[in-house]
Amino acid sequence: MPDIDPTEHDIAELGPKIKDVDDPGEIEEMLALEEEGEDRAPVKTLLEDRLEKLTAEDEEDADPDEVDLSELTVADVANLVRGLDDVDVLEDLLEREREGEDRKTAKERIESRIEAIQGSEDEAGEEAEELEYVPPEEKHPDLDHPTNEKQWVEGTSGETYHDMWVYCETQQGELIDVSREMLGKARQLMDEYDREYGGDEDGNPEEVIAVVIGDEVSDLTDEIVSYGADRVVYHEDERLERFRHKPYTEIFCHMCRDGDFEWRDYHEPRYTVFPATNNGRDLSALVQGELDSGLASDCSGLYIENAMISNPAKTGTPGDSEEFDRVLHMKRPDFSGFEYSTILCIDKPFRDFHPQGASVIPGSFEIPEADPERQGEVVEHDMDLPDEWFQVDVTEYDQLDEGVDLTGHDVVVALGRGIGDAPTEGIELGLDMVDTFEDAALGLSRGVITSSYSFEGHVEQYVGEDRQIGESGQVVEPDVYVAAGISGAIQHKVGMDESDTIVAINTDPDADIRGFSDYFVEGDLFEVLPRLTEALERGEFAAALQEVSDDD
Repeated sequence: MPDIDPTEHDIAELGPKIKDVDDPGEIEEMLALEEEGEDRAPVKTLLEDRLEKLTAEDEEDADPDEVDLSELTVADVANLVRGLDDVDVLEDLLEREREGEDRKTAKERIESRIEAIQGSEDEAGEEAEELEYVPPEEKHPDLDHPTNEKQWVEGTSGETYHDMWVYCETQQGELIDVSREMLGKARQLMDEYDREYGGDEDGNPEEVIAVVIGDEVSDLTDEIVSYGADRVVYHEDERLERFRHKPYTEIFCHMCRDGDFEWRDYHEPRYTVFPATNNGRDLSALVQGELDSGLASDCSGLYIENAMISNPAKTGTPGDSEEFDRVLHMKRPDFSGFEYSTILCIDKPFRDFHPQGASVIPGSFEIPEADPERQGEVVEHDMDLPDEWFQVDVTEYDQLDEGVDLTGHDVVVALGRGIGDAPTEGIELGLDMVDTFEDAALGLSRGVITSSYSFEGHVEQYVGEDRQIGESGQVVEPDVYVAAGISGAIQHKVGMDESDTIVAINTDPDADIRGFSDYFVEGDLFEVLPRLTEALERGEFAAALQEVSDDD
């Protein structure tokens, strides 16, 4: 019997619990319990994904004709059949599974692969009418197509796409942390990519290409290489000291498509990654639009693997399935109740969608340790920048404070809309609790930041966007996270659900945050916070927490 019974948890609770389970056998037992009990497809997918991560490399060289299926996990079977195209071999595997372990999920994986291959073969055998490309202006002559007036109108298919390009944002002449995070993640992804796929279609390793734009940014190239870039392409101009939409977009796209670089022998990047900052969000949307592709914004997870697709808009034939390889899976928060959506950017007949692009929420990945001995190529980009791109001059500006860094603290006390009845008093209570810890900080939910609350006195200085936690704010992982008056919307959960211990205080017993908190106190924060603060001062926090939990 596994330590975790999945039938006792919803998917939002289960995801964080299983990430620490490293025994494939235990995950298989959990999968069996789920199949015998609730049999929920999303939960099974979650467990199967965990199995695949744990056992992905175990049976890479297994011979499907001779392998003993009883020694393979479900994830092993999925990996085994993923690259098989011989229906007879797959049918034999299916029969052996039925006569042996007879696992429902393993049979489904084999049957799905057979269906995908037979669907393609059946369509080919029927000699279906060959699809013909029709330009949009001819297909829909009565419609206005603004893309026809763009410099680039993509109708291409079968072009070449290589490498992962990372936009490295700077502030005050320095790399921001999310740039370092993305470089580290890109390095990891492309190392795994080259091992999995053997490099590009010709067997050459694909690389991490870093892009940095601004004034005197050449000073940053060695640091960028030390965090994982194989090449750094930079454009330097004193007029680019501050972010400007038009020149930054044109420069990035020119690098991708027109840059006269000996090493860039492909049409466009395979992947592009941007920071989900204010400027990064703008640039990512503009660049991906100019490159005629899509964008998954505000992502918190990235991985690359094949994807089986049956959508006729992508395969070209109803009822057919096709396996697309080298697909960037981009995870982002959603509103479905299943916690995250995974976005895919898939080509369609006569139309390539590259680069596959994502913007990344700051704090989603670990900052890697810099390697000052690492070697990489530094390339200066050459392009004329017309004066009309700089028609607006900044003649005067105020320098904002550096802001508040909520990361790295032992404790974060966060306040939400629950302070609405007395906003000033609510902030003061939060600050009182912060003061009782040696290393703590005050955080806020987006609901407080965007509200029309009136704050009085010194409290006003503690209410600003730099204290916001969540999808569009900071991501924190303290030892203790106290959430007072916060409902627990997915956008906030993204910013704090990696905290070691979560204590929630809410008047609503059905608040979403209850599902992922370690301690939930049903009560009014104006009554609960003072009692907990007093207990902290006496060194009796755990006892007081239990006391107020019992009372409420």
